[in-house]
Amino acid sequence: MLKTVLISASILVGSLVSVNAYAGHHGEKEDIVDIAVGNGSFTTLVTAVKAAGLVDTLKGTGPFTVLAPTDEAFSKLPAGTVETLLKPENKQKLIDILTYHVISGKVMANDVVKLNDATTLEGQKVKITVDDGNVMINDAKVIKPDVKASNGVIHVIDSVLIPSSN
Repeated sequence: MLKTVLISASILVGSLVSVNAYAGHHGEKEDIVDIAVGNGSFTTLVTAVKAAGLVDTLKGTGPFTVLAPTDEAFSKLPAGTVETLLKPENKQKLIDILTYHVISGKVMANDVVKLNDATTLEGQKVKITVDDGNVMINDAKVIKPDVKASNGVIHVIDSVLIPSSN
C-alpha cells in the first residue's frame, strides 16, 4: 500500500520566508498536508495529492520525509506535463512520481548529509550528495531544509524528481 506523497511549494524569496515563518509559528502542531494547504504556496502539490488520492495518507502518523518540489520546479517540466498527470487515466503514474519524493521516517538535514542514498516509498533510491555545501537529491538542490511537521519533515527542492521507468 502506498503511504505518501510529495509536497510542492512556490519558492520565490518571499515564499521561502513565508514557509519558514509558517513552520516557525506553528511548530510541529500541523501535519504535512496542513502546512501545504495553510501556507498557500503549495497549490500544485495540493492539487496533485488530491488527484492521487493521497491526502489521508499524508495526514497519517508517518513519519514521512517529503522532498518537496516548488511550483517553480514544476514549471520547469515540459508544457502540459502536470495537466496530463492529473488526468484520471494517469493516476498510477502520478502516485509513482509523488511517492518517489517521500522517504519513510523523519530524516533531518543533519542526517541527510551523512547518507549516499535513500529508498523512496515508490521503491527506487534517490542519490544524495553534497556539492559546494549544497545538498543535492539526484539533480535537485535542497533550497529549504527541515520544515517540521507533526508527522515528519519537508525538505523543499528546486526540481521535480522523476523515477526511472522499468
